Amino acid sequence: MKNQLVSDEPGGRIHVVILDSGEEAFAALTRFANEAKITAASVTAIGAFENAVVGWFDFATKTYKKIEVNEQCEVLSALGDVAVGDDGKASLHVHIVLGLSDGSTRGGHLLAGRVRPTLEVVLTEVPARLRRKKRADLGIALIDIAAGHG
Repeated sequence: MKNQLVSDEPGGRIHVVILDSGEEAFAALTRFANEAKITAASVTAIGAFENAVVGWFDFATKTYKKIEVNEQCEVLSALGDVAVGDDGKASLHVHIVLGLSDGSTRGGHLLAGRVRPTLEVVLTEVPARLRRKKRADLGIALIDIAAGHG
């Protein structure tokens, strides 16, 4: 992984993170967000994976149905955010659309993705603290705007 702070303006810092072949994207980005002490940011990315797992949230079971993509795929779009989780660490929430060789797509919540050959990520920080809290009624953690101050 390579990264560079490309803007350090008072209204928000912008980080460019380049992941290399073989890196697991979700874990690497979570690690970077924690090391950079990012508490609120938007995330965009493009690139490719050798394989990935996306999730579709099933409200009835309060779990993610895992959708495995066991082939080379293009990251056509990845959008998400970083907030602070219940454990006080960076919590990523990323949705992704993957393009397959036949032109079809798979998409959902990014659970894992093995990079090949690269993933180009832009994290745009805002001078705030977003708080993601587990919602027992839903079984997932969502941003709680009221809890984010401070």
